Amino acid sequence: MKRVIATLPGDGIGPEVMREAVKVLVTWDTHENHFPQETIDLCKSSDAVLFGSVGGPVAHASEPRWKDAEKNAILGLRKHFGFGVNIRPAKIYGNLAALCPLKPEILARGKVDMVVIRELLGDVYFGEHRTEGDEAFDVMHYTVDQIKPPLKFAFETAMQRNKKVTVVDKANVLDCSRLWRRVANEMKDEYPEVAMEFMYVDNAAMKLIVNPSDFDVVVTANLFGDILSDAASVLPGTLGLMPSASLSDGTLHMYEPAGGSAPDLEGLDVANPIAQILSGSMMLRYSFKMTEEAALIDAAVDEVLNKGFRTRDLLLPGETEADAIGTAEMGDRIADAVAALHK
Repeated sequence: MKRVIATLPGDGIGPEVMREAVKVLVTWDTHENHFPQETIDLCKSSDAVLFGSVGGPVAHASEPRWKDAEKNAILGLRKHFGFGVNIRPAKIYGNLAALCPLKPEILARGKVDMVVIRELLGDVYFGEHRTEGDEAFDVMHYTVDQIKPPLKFAFETAMQRNKKVTVVDKANVLDCSRLWRRVANEMKDEYPEVAMEFMYVDNAAMKLIVNPSDFDVVVTANLFGDILSDAASVLPGTLGLMPSASLSDGTLHMYEPAGGSAPDLEGLDVANPIAQILSGSMMLRYSFKMTEEAALIDAAVDEVLNKGFRTRDLLLPGETEADAIGTAEMGDRIADAVAALHK
């Protein structure tokens, strides 16, 4: 069956890593608009959106060309298409454990391989904001209909993994969190094989550092998810290994690496394309239900890393830049591994 994929490379290293993602499976300047109608129309006519990176040079962030580029582009996409459920896997690859900032004795407690599921269209980000003199107000707001989709996805994901869900909240203080707990308790009986636990967000932040192997599937509200998913993204040792997906309640979903556009690396052939490639794998899994093909890409990434191939950000202690391979070569090696595994 033919599928249409909208590839939005973005800026900085976005086009470079996007090329490698497409190999394994252009556009701001011409519009003077970070989220032009042409982009909206392209996405509407597609079956999935594979997004690159956007942000522009930090030193020029106040210039009209770059001002609010990330906000306008990414948040614009999320809001326009209702991408309300964000998925961020965080996995420590065994032979790259030395990149993790945690002590070896912590990592020795168990395998670190979790998925953080974040509600993306509610909470204080989308509530009322106002300032009155010396007072400011940011209103946290949730409805049952906003809470159900991420919880449903969390339970269903857990069924394919280790059958454990951790619902993170602040129910000792917040009514919104109490609503999350009510909805979770109402839904859990639909998934009797899944063990569900509640955890306050401050405790969860602590446990991500002292005992990350305790987590399997973590699901939480927008604000808490923003913070916890960023904390979890540090565990693999580089954002170059961190893909993500943003799902809607329809059929169009978006996939993007968790890192930024790193304009200082543009054109140097040193950026790590793995997060973009794994975002493509998530696209196959969630948009097209091609689970075997997605697993094949994941296995190819594992194989290439296990063979010791590294981009610059993956170098282990004692290794030098002379030991690194470039963006294009990493893409080639993963594509070759996919072909070999497919035989």
